[in-house]
Amino acid sequence: MLKQILSKLPRKSQKSDSLDSAGIDSGNQTSNSGNGVQCTNIGNSISSRLSVVKRVSSAVFPASIMAGVEAVEPNLSFKDVSNPQKQNLFISKLNLCCEVSDFSDPDKSNAEQDLKRQTLIELVDFVSSGSAKFNEPATAAMCKMCAINLFRVFPPKYRSNSTSGEAEDEEPMFDPAWSNLQLVYDLLVRFISYSSLDAKVAKKYVDHSFILRLLDLFESEDPRERDCLKTILHRIYGKFMVHRPFVRKAVSNIIYRFVFETERHNGIAELLEIFGSIISGFAIPLKEEHKMFLWRALIPLHKPKSVGVYHQQLTYCVVQFIDKDPKLANSVIKGLLKYWPVTNSQKELMFISELEEILEMTSMAEFQKIMVPLFRRIACCLNSFHYQVAERAHLVWNNEHILNLITHNRQVIFPLIFPALERNSQNHWNQAVLNLTQNIRKMFCEMDEELVLTCQRKLEEENSRLSEAAEKRKLTWERLESAAGFQPAAANMIPPVKPAACPVAC
Repeated sequence: MLKQILSKLPRKSQKSDSLDSAGIDSGNQTSNSGNGVQCTNIGNSISSRLSVVKRVSSAVFPASIMAGVEAVEPNLSFKDVSNPQKQNLFISKLNLCCEVSDFSDPDKSNAEQDLKRQTLIELVDFVSSGSAKFNEPATAAMCKMCAINLFRVFPPKYRSNSTSGEAEDEEPMFDPAWSNLQLVYDLLVRFISYSSLDAKVAKKYVDHSFILRLLDLFESEDPRERDCLKTILHRIYGKFMVHRPFVRKAVSNIIYRFVFETERHNGIAELLEIFGSIISGFAIPLKEEHKMFLWRALIPLHKPKSVGVYHQQLTYCVVQFIDKDPKLANSVIKGLLKYWPVTNSQKELMFISELEEILEMTSMAEFQKIMVPLFRRIACCLNSFHYQVAERAHLVWNNEHILNLITHNRQVIFPLIFPALERNSQNHWNQAVLNLTQNIRKMFCEMDEELVLTCQRKLEEENSRLSEAAEKRKLTWERLESAAGFQPAAANMIPPVKPAACPVAC
C-alpha cells in the first residue's frame, strides 16, 4: 500500500541537473584531451563560481560553444605553444582567472591572488600584441571572465533629506581589490578595441544584459573604476552600432531615476562625459529622440542639489546641443529659469555661468523670445545680497555678444534692469557691487541717455505712486484702530445688538 502511494508522487525533474552536469562533464572531457596534458579542474570551479555574483544566463555563455575547445595547461607561456594552440591557451588562462579573490581578509594567503594577477598580465600582453584573431569560444570566455570578476551589487542609494554637506564634499572610497580589477578592465578595454574583433560574433556576448550590468557599475565609489568604465562604454558605443539606441535609453533611465527618485549616483559626471562626445557626433538635423533626451534628461539634471559634481559636463552637453541646433537655446533657457535656485547661492553662480555660455551661442531671434523672463531673473541676481552672485550677474555685461543683444533690444531690457540698478545704488552693502552698478549705469547712459532718463522718470512716478498707496494704507489702519477703541467692552451682550455702520471708509 505504501509503495503504491509513493509511486504516485511526482518525481523531481532532472533537467537542470543534467544541464549543469553536462557542462561540467564537457569541461572534464576537454581537460583530458589533446597532447595528454592533465589540466586542473578549472571547469568545475568556473561553474560553481557563477553563483557567487549574479548568475550569467546560460543562453549568453552556452557550454556547447566551449565543448569542442581543446584544453591547454594554463600555466604554460604563450611563447611555449604553437600558434594554433594559442587560442586554446588564451581560453584556459581566462578560465583560471574566473576564480574570484577575497581582498577583504588581509590574513588570507596571497599565492592564488599572485597567480591570478600574473595570468591577467600575460593575457593583457597577449591581446596587446595584436597577433591573434579571436574566435567565438575566446570571445565567450572573455565576456564570462569579465562578468564574474567585475559584475557585483553595490548598496542601494537613497534620497538624502539633510541639507548640510553636498556630495561633492565627500571623500572618494577606493576598492581594496583594485589591483586585480584594474587588470580585468585593462584587458576588457583592449579586447573591445581589438581591430580584428568580429563585432557580429561579439555582440552575442556583449549584449543588452552585459551592457546593463556595466552601467550598474557606475555606482562604484572608486573614481578609478568609473574612469575605466567610461572608456569601455565609449568603445562599446563606437564598436557596436546596433547597441547605440539601447545605450542611450539605458543611460536616460539612470538619469530619470537619479533626478526623480534617489538624487544619489556616483557616475553621473562620467556618463555625461561620454554623452558629450556622443552628442558632438549627432547628425544634423537632430532626430526627435535626441531632442527629447535634452528636454527630459539633461535639463532636469539642473534640479538636484549635487549638480556641482557634474555641472561642467552637463554644461558641455547642453552647449553641444545648441551648437547642433541654435533654435534649442530658447528651450534650454526656459529650463534653466524653471529650475533656477533661489536659496542656494553656489548653484546660482553655476547657473549664471552656464547662462552666459548659452547666450554666446544664441541668435537674435531666439534671444527676443526669452529676454523678458530672462532679464527679470537677472535683475533679481543684480540685487542679491550674496555679493558673489550680484558681482557675477554684473559681469555678464562684459561679454561682447551679450552686450550686442542687449543694445539691440534696450527698449525692452532697460526698463527691466534700471530699477534693480537704482536699488543697488541706494541699498547694497558691498562696495565692489556698487562700483559695478555705477559702471553699468554709465554704460547705459552712453548707449541711450534719453531712454535712461525716461526709465528714471517712470521709476520716480512708480515710487511716488507706491508711497501714496502706502500712506493711504497707513491712514486707513489708524482710523480702524481709532474706531475700534470706541466699541463697548461687552461685545457679546445678549440679546445681540445690530452693529452700527463703520464710520471709516476702508
